Amino acid sequence: SRPPPQRLSYTILSDLALALIDGTVFEIVQGLLEIQHLTEKNLYNQRLKLHSEHRVLKQEMFHRHKEAQQSCKPHNLPLLKAAQQRELEAVEQRIREEQRLMDEKIVFELDQKVIDQQSTLEKAGVSGFYITTNPQELTLQMNLLELIRKLQQKESQPEKAFP
Repeated sequence: SRPPPQRLSYTILSDLALALIDGTVFEIVQGLLEIQHLTEKNLYNQRLKLHSEHRVLKQEMFHRHKEAQQSCKPHNLPLLKAAQQRELEAVEQRIREEQRLMDEKIVFELDQKVIDQQSTLEKAGVSGFYITTNPQELTLQMNLLELIRKLQQKESQPEKAFP
């Protein structure tokens, strides 16, 4: 294991410059970002779908409860309301648990994407990239990615002619 650099050293920057010369790294980074955006969008849509299913589930339950209360004999109403309250609490507990599991799945999948990106960039020989969970190293890698993206945007802009 190599000692972790804490900031962008001259060595990392010169290695990065060499890696960027042929444009392959730009293509790799662009591909990784597209995959990341698709993954984020997909996970967001899964969460929205779950939220929508939960809303429908609760609406249907409230509708059933209201109908049951309207057709219930007055002396049975307290018992019915107590049973409905227990059902409501059970459904809310189930919803909280399903949302917690969904959020854990989202965090896990996003963490996996970071590992995939680190691994791909390391294999491509991009200095500063290797699999790590160290927050300082992750910040450094994010700064490197941002630098690569800015250089890529500069590269793709047509040269401005001087007046």
